Amino acid sequence: MKPVLKIVVAEPSLIIRKGLLSVLKKISTLNIETTEVPDMQQLTATLSWHRPDVLIVNPALAGVASVVQIKKGLGGAMLKCVALQHSLVDVSVLKMYDEVISVYDTAEQIKAKFDKLIHADSEKTERQEPLTEREKEIIIGVVKGMTNKQIADKLCLSTHTVITHRRNIAGKLQIHSPAGLTIYAIVNKFVDINDIKDSIYNREE
Repeated sequence: MKPVLKIVVAEPSLIIRKGLLSVLKKISTLNIETTEVPDMQQLTATLSWHRPDVLIVNPALAGVASVVQIKKGLGGAMLKCVALQHSLVDVSVLKMYDEVISVYDTAEQIKAKFDKLIHADSEKTERQEPLTEREKEIIIGVVKGMTNKQIADKLCLSTHTVITHRRNIAGKLQIHSPAGLTIYAIVNKFVDINDIKDSIYNREE
């Protein structure tokens, strides 16, 4: 029997919410248990109670900081956040999510995205190596918006060495963007969200 995948869908529109759930339930490769959240004010309590594997949420309502805070609030739980996009959203906001689903996606496209999301997570668990203390220091620098040269100067390294470390970090974590590293660093308590709010909102990649 396929393992149960617990999904919370946070979307105020009844039509969009029910439509997505209908598509998800028809994906034969998934054995899903779903919970609906029509009111964003109920989201935190619902997540704490149900402890889902995947949260699908309208990014226009959740915002950047909320995604980070949601993951942090669950104590580092391996929650996957999927953006349910049906209006224009800043690209930098979408980069904070593990995946993006559009209301214009076909059932096959949604299935492919979920397969990729779940498969990538299992692969990451199998091959992830522990980070060194130096790699953690470099992640903190990246999250704070520092350039490779600034990180190198602070840690008394060459820029080339910093770049090599960043490549190793990406290989270990399978995270390839500063936005992804930001969520990882906050969830794993490398930094506090209150110390890096400016870099979250002003980062240009």
